[in-house]
Amino acid sequence: MDAVRVALLRDVLAGTEWLRATRRFAGSLRASVEPHGGGLLLVGSEEYEPWHLAAHLDDEAAWSGLPELSPTLVRHRVPDGAVPAHLAVDLGRLERARRGETLLVVAPDDPGAGLLERVDDARRSGATVLALDGGHGELHALAHDALAAPADAGLDLDTLQHLVSAAAGENGLPAPPGRHRFRDRLARLADRLTAPPPAPW
Repeated sequence: MDAVRVALLRDVLAGTEWLRATRRFAGSLRASVEPHGGGLLLVGSEEYEPWHLAAHLDDEAAWSGLPELSPTLVRHRVPDGAVPAHLAVDLGRLERARRGETLLVVAPDDPGAGLLERVDDARRSGATVLALDGGHGELHALAHDALAAPADAGLDLDTLQHLVSAAAGENGLPAPPGRHRFRDRLARLADRLTAPPPAPW
């Protein structure tokens, strides 16, 4: 989902609590990773790997000039010979989570007792725990902050992830010089489309 579609979605949701809630949660994410320069671990349930959120956060990290938003995707099952290295991080990484790191759990379904135990251990070791889910009580009890999209909420978890990732990248520092960002190109295109035609020679 690109910036234009996110803007349209926000228009549709104007006046609802979702925009306030997603911006608040994105603020918690930013406040957790910025002081430590990153350390964001992203994990899903055994049945759900949050690939899209990982990609969107990585994009937001580049576009906003906030590299600390770029996550490490932690996987329940890592295929033999998985490359590159950042796609070969297994659940053992959660056992090494420490103070200054942030663990973002995304679970539309039951996260499972094994993952909950690892999340609890990470929290006890000092990691900040955040959760995006369908409203799982045990996960919320472990999380320092949580945002849920219950089945009857009218907004699915995928949409919620788009809103959170976009909000997390807002008001960031400029990207490094020479980086051609999608939003810059979009703004330049909009300027060209709305500019008056050149005067005839």
